[in-house]
Amino acid sequence: MYGLRKMLSGLRYSAARGETSPVRELLVTGRAFAAMALSSAIFMILLGLAAMLYQHSSAVPSVSMRGFAASVSSGLFGNMLEMEMPAFASNLPSDSLTGKEISVFLMRSLTDINPANPGSLLASELPGMPQSDAFLIRKGIGTDTAVGPQDHSPIFEPAPEPKTPSDSNGEDDGSASETDQPDGNGGEDAGSTDPKPGGGQPEGKKLAFIYHSHNRESWYPELEPGTKDPSSSTTNITLVGKRLASKLEEHGIGSVLSDTDYPTAIQDYRWELSYKYSMKTVKEALAGSNDLTYFFDLHRDSQKRKYTTVDIGGKSYAQVYFIIGHRNPNWKENEAFATKIHDALEKEYPGISRGIWGKTAATGNAEYNQSLASESVLIEVGGVDNTLEESYRTADALAEVIASIHWKERQAEEASGKEVKQ
Repeated sequence: MYGLRKMLSGLRYSAARGETSPVRELLVTGRAFAAMALSSAIFMILLGLAAMLYQHSSAVPSVSMRGFAASVSSGLFGNMLEMEMPAFASNLPSDSLTGKEISVFLMRSLTDINPANPGSLLASELPGMPQSDAFLIRKGIGTDTAVGPQDHSPIFEPAPEPKTPSDSNGEDDGSASETDQPDGNGGEDAGSTDPKPGGGQPEGKKLAFIYHSHNRESWYPELEPGTKDPSSSTTNITLVGKRLASKLEEHGIGSVLSDTDYPTAIQDYRWELSYKYSMKTVKEALAGSNDLTYFFDLHRDSQKRKYTTVDIGGKSYAQVYFIIGHRNPNWKENEAFATKIHDALEKEYPGISRGIWGKTAATGNAEYNQSLASESVLIEVGGVDNTLEESYRTADALAEVIASIHWKERQAEEASGKEVKQ
């Protein structure tokens, strides 16, 4: 104690004489070091937060410039270039940038609230309330940027009896026979291996695998009046899958269809584990064939008719959403595959595609088995108010453009001397 008092007295005496002792220098240096250390820590924290924000904005285009770019037409950017470069002439179709698009983008960017979906306001405040996590990646002619895909769980009421075949909306007598309910095999060949139109011959190889994670998704017009749950064990999305497989075969793309009814095939079935069950299906298919290249998980969306239907050439079609899961680290490869189909549909069937949408792990699976293959995509065909006939037309359109993409790529590979897929 005496030594401490003596040291302090010495410091005061030295200060009075204007002298600087080694102890005082040490204390001053220590304070400076502490200040520098604190500043460095704060800087590193801010840098880490900025990196996290950047990563989030890059992974979720809805809050980035990419999300804005997806919400407007390519022609708009062409017109902007024309303003700056007189020699540049854009021939891209341009849509005007509406005040609605601007306000919706700003609102979602700043608050994560979708003005077109009042439930998004409650979802951000009520724990446990589901919130749509879909965001637009690539816009289509038929895209309403404020209305994305929806996925509602089934009500699990007693399954209603479907309408009789004579009451259903078959496109013609032949289409009904083509799309009878699959026989229950986990995976079945969709056709023969005879030469097909479209420039190719399967040669026994199956390139496309079609399956349904939510295999009982159905449509109100195809069920008995008063039905509350648009689900059915017989009249469901697997019929559209069978139609797609059949049409792909006609275009020369060998196809395998899985029509597994998971509610009966899985003991203690849980709807929220659907993608776990279907992942096993896809892995088994991959293990059984080295030729499978394309993987399509067909669904029926939960949106109403006004958001899922388009008239093309005097006929109504069920519109499609392409869903890309951002939990897959290689999701950009799957997006590139979906973009090929989307662009081809835009050219041949303008308005049938409602764009490519992404989903994160915030409220959903967000992987959708797409990490198993780069050319794998989830396709929502129509909504709860569409008909089977409209969905068949869309399946025909999908088969046409998918086959066209495949054969063009094959021709390009053959011309370059690369190993072809088939």
